[in-house]
Amino acid sequence: MQPPTQPLVVILTHEHTDFDALASLLGAARLYPHSVPVLPRQLNRNLEAFLAEYAELLPFVRLDDLPRRRIDEFIAVDTQTIQPMRGMSPQAAGLIIDHHPLMRELPAGWSFWGEETGATATLLVERMAERGVALSAIDATLLMLGIYEDTGALSYTTTTPRDLRAAAWLLERGANLLIVSRFLHHPLTDEQQQLYDMLVASAQNYRFQDHEVVIVSASVRTPVEEISTLAHKLYDLYEPDGLFILVEMGDYLQMVARSTSDAIDVGKIATRFGGGGHSRAAAALVRNSSLASVFESLVYTLQDLIRPSVTVSQIMSYGTPQTLAPTDTIATAAERVRRYGFEGFPVVEGSRIIGMLTRREIDRAIHHGLEGHAVRRYMRAGEVYVTPEDSVAKLRKVMSEHDWGQVPVLDSQTGALLGIVTRTDLIRQGAAASAGPESLADTMAGALPAALLDLLRQVGALAGELGYPLYAVGGFVRDLLLGQPNFDVDLVVEGDAIRLTQLLARRVGGRVRSHQRFGSAKWILPQVEGQPDDSLPDSLDFVTARTEFYERPTALPTVERSSIKQDLHRRDFTINTLAICLTPDRWGELLDAYGGRRDLDDGVIRVLHSLSFVEDPTRILRAARFEQRFQFHIEPRTEELIAGGLDLLERVSAERIRHELELILAEAQPERSLCRLAELGVLARLHPALRCDAWFIEKAAALRAAAGQVAAEELPRLYLALLTYGMEAADLEGFNEKLRMRKEYRDLALEVHRLAAHLPRLAAPDLRPSEAVKVLEESSAGARLVLRVAADAEAVRRNLDRYEREWRHIHPELTGDDLRKLGLPPGPVYRAILDRIRTARLDGAIATRAEEEALARQAMQAART
Repeated sequence: MQPPTQPLVVILTHEHTDFDALASLLGAARLYPHSVPVLPRQLNRNLEAFLAEYAELLPFVRLDDLPRRRIDEFIAVDTQTIQPMRGMSPQAAGLIIDHHPLMRELPAGWSFWGEETGATATLLVERMAERGVALSAIDATLLMLGIYEDTGALSYTTTTPRDLRAAAWLLERGANLLIVSRFLHHPLTDEQQQLYDMLVASAQNYRFQDHEVVIVSASVRTPVEEISTLAHKLYDLYEPDGLFILVEMGDYLQMVARSTSDAIDVGKIATRFGGGGHSRAAAALVRNSSLASVFESLVYTLQDLIRPSVTVSQIMSYGTPQTLAPTDTIATAAERVRRYGFEGFPVVEGSRIIGMLTRREIDRAIHHGLEGHAVRRYMRAGEVYVTPEDSVAKLRKVMSEHDWGQVPVLDSQTGALLGIVTRTDLIRQGAAASAGPESLADTMAGALPAALLDLLRQVGALAGELGYPLYAVGGFVRDLLLGQPNFDVDLVVEGDAIRLTQLLARRVGGRVRSHQRFGSAKWILPQVEGQPDDSLPDSLDFVTARTEFYERPTALPTVERSSIKQDLHRRDFTINTLAICLTPDRWGELLDAYGGRRDLDDGVIRVLHSLSFVEDPTRILRAARFEQRFQFHIEPRTEELIAGGLDLLERVSAERIRHELELILAEAQPERSLCRLAELGVLARLHPALRCDAWFIEKAAALRAAAGQVAAEELPRLYLALLTYGMEAADLEGFNEKLRMRKEYRDLALEVHRLAAHLPRLAAPDLRPSEAVKVLEESSAGARLVLRVAADAEAVRRNLDRYEREWRHIHPELTGDDLRKLGLPPGPVYRAILDRIRTARLDGAIATRAEEEALARQAMQAART
């Protein structure tokens, strides 16, 4: 703080402050330490919550607490306008810091510092990095919040490489992603949620100049705060180029606008309604107009102000092109083709385009000997042209409708021929559609059973009738591309999944189990007589395309309906984001929105975003499982994120961790994944006594080789018993309790542990067979198998083998009936006598029935005395 005798230098920002603005206040305060960062009166709720926890660690001053001194200088961040405040001189000098281009002429004494980045905080972080400004961990976290909020966690199209570098610098200085996630995903109030639902229900999609625009509207009786918060959620839901929110609140209407395209300047659009802002974010308060009239005016304004992102002028060839007159001959046209190599020529009469003659028509005419005929007879007639201002979308439509590969470009004012634009121009500039998505139709036909393929076609056809795009997703697609097809098909519907499955059940048969909250349904297929058992799954799972919001790290997500692209974005790794369209018009089309096909080809495990393990730490275990199953590798950044997310495993429920561990144990070679988890530091987080080393790798392979007679579903339990072999009793109990292991896993591990206590005697050279039988008699075959594999002593393995082959099959010939015939009354003594006979048989003391009878009589005599 400056001495009281000096005027104040204040740092200001806009009302309804968001995290980028708050972070920029902090950044400017750290860069200009003699300035006072002033909090506006109106802060978004998540900012108030943040400040309630961390205000004491930050330099902000509330407006009412600002010292009463003259203000001759100010710094404005994340805004280009300020409201006059008490004590501010009309001639105050100002510095504007903003990540949007300067929108107006500045008053004398004002200056501007800004460049186009994803967030204003990025500019300030870069300057702090240059100057070596020291930051606390909470400073770094708030600055990260500013960058992440304005860039959609570095996912919006406005994100620049500079934003990523700034975020990385902040991470190195202690930015806490757990705090970032908690405050970015702040829950809505009940009023906001109700309004959000109304807005989603009202959404209308428009296309202006090839840009997707969504307009949502609602009317409420009482004002709802922080509509800008809803703008973030709505943008994430629809991912449009432009979003406009209209909310009528009593006697006024609030407009909030967002854009991700230079072609949609929402600041200019909001100005038409008495508001303002910059090109990417703006707002307006409209009075004395109804919602319907503002809506209509907005549509007309958008038609007027939205510019095409790429125009014909940017890709056309200028200069008077080669043309033909309608009276020119085919021979003349052929000579032009040979000379210039063009695929066609406009036909011009006077100054008017009347048609196009292509190489195809010229070749056909020459083939039929028509070289002397006039061009007019064989040209494609029509006054077809575009202007330099037309969008590439319009050009593409003109080419498609008229099948013209070369289109004349005329001046929109004079009609003069300015040049020509061709399909080659479209392709060269990247403005044309690519060759199209990859088709997996043939791959599916070759890999799937005919019955399953027919069923998927049937389901796709019905989805098409309803207007619902339908996709097979995830592991089904991944494994198909790896040449390891599995027939467990998960289906995502861009529409009402429950309605689709109910209609399928009515038409085809079967039953439906649905979950309304998640928009999911399971169609249990009808049994078909004569159908091979393995040709169809028992059921198909359908889910409405959805997106997920995590209210806090490691929590289960809140689900909302969305698009297929958003549905795929919620998945764990890029290789699991692939989808195949099953509706008839796009049957077999591969959707690869996140580079999954490339990573599949390169053998890479990669998360979709940097908060992936924060949102769901169990993905750490999954990463190791998929890496080792497919013999891929976890890419470096994903491995870094795993290291940063290890602490979060402690906050995940035991059941979820246990489920992932059981999936690993069910792998063909679970030791690979378990040892990878040990390398990553994960195994020790599950329990410090867990080890995966060369001994375990060797023993796991031996267990697999020895388990020929064991059912496949029993193997995971055997692997766990082997993994926990050698643990102290307290550690084993602690592990079972921590992960709440299921009874069958827990019991087998404990049984092996109890058997292992007898290893010294089982290895003894003087071991009697009856001793071995006494130890092993009540044990399970699985426990004995694990003990045999785990035991290093050859004598133990030999004695276990003899038990399995010989000793367990040795029993007395005498029975209880025989003892009764010898005159012994029934009672507990029968068991004692028969056990004594069996012990003698096992140890070789007796070998015949007569010897058994003699021993029985001896025992009976002893019992009587």
